[in-house]
Amino acid sequence: MLPFARVSLIGMGLIGASLARAIRLRMPTVRLTVHDADPAVCARVTALALADDVTDTAAAAVIDADLVILCVPVRAMGGIAAAIAPELSAGCIVSDVGSVKAAVLADLRAALPAQVHIVPAHPVAGTEQSGPDAGFATLFDGRWCILTPDDDTDAGAVVQVAAFWEGLGARTQVMTPVHHDLVLAVTSHLPHLIAYTIVGTASDLEDVTRSEVIKYSAGGFRDFTRIAASDPTMWRDVFLSNKDAVLEVLQRFSEDLSALQRAIRWGDGETLHALFTRTRAVRRTIVDAGQDTAAADFGRASS
Repeated sequence: MLPFARVSLIGMGLIGASLARAIRLRMPTVRLTVHDADPAVCARVTALALADDVTDTAAAAVIDADLVILCVPVRAMGGIAAAIAPELSAGCIVSDVGSVKAAVLADLRAALPAQVHIVPAHPVAGTEQSGPDAGFATLFDGRWCILTPDDDTDAGAVVQVAAFWEGLGARTQVMTPVHHDLVLAVTSHLPHLIAYTIVGTASDLEDVTRSEVIKYSAGGFRDFTRIAASDPTMWRDVFLSNKDAVLEVLQRFSEDLSALQRAIRWGDGETLHALFTRTRAVRRTIVDAGQDTAAADFGRASS
């Protein structure tokens, strides 16, 4: 039995469009209603037949919905929640897909009525692409979706949201919002910050032309450019909304980077080799856990 009969998605970027496609594939009897603030995106969603209904406003999209999922940048969550609040049915579950959870939960609690259940969620999946054409139904297959309820969250609603994500092929894990934000600061937010910095530094080097950066991009730099191509609005909001955890992890990273700098300056090969050996083992663990492929060049097709 499906956990929800009527689902509404607000925001039809990569995650929203992938959710729509996955629901169409895995839960074809669900009545799906969507809204996006961009009329051009709504027109494209209609052309792609990603939903049963596409509405002009977010409030209209949530009427009679059992589950509403906000797929918008994290700093836009509170405003969207306030806009849809008058039209939400009692007992409706409101969730999201943001990669910051403590700030989002606080915003949703402040904007939504008490008779609505709030179950924040974060599917740890994505690409650097955006827009409704970038979505695909298998994006969540085998990926983790982290649910971050607090003490006031209805336990039954958490079970329903977990069943929903598992029905789309994901695996679910429950943790506190604060712990989630620290974990993601390490595994996602800091790597993105580093990627943005490295690509920006390369483009600013006076002694290396931009054409040389592009022409001679080795695999490592190329992979950083993929990460650095991610949606700028989304990532601006992530860093501002999760600044405490990001700054904590960034401080630790800065200290470790300084130690590495000293090892290179002093010719301390033993320290370098020990670090590289330890980090290589982490990579093997990630592959063994099924979170990436061991294929050469990350499974890219040969050019």
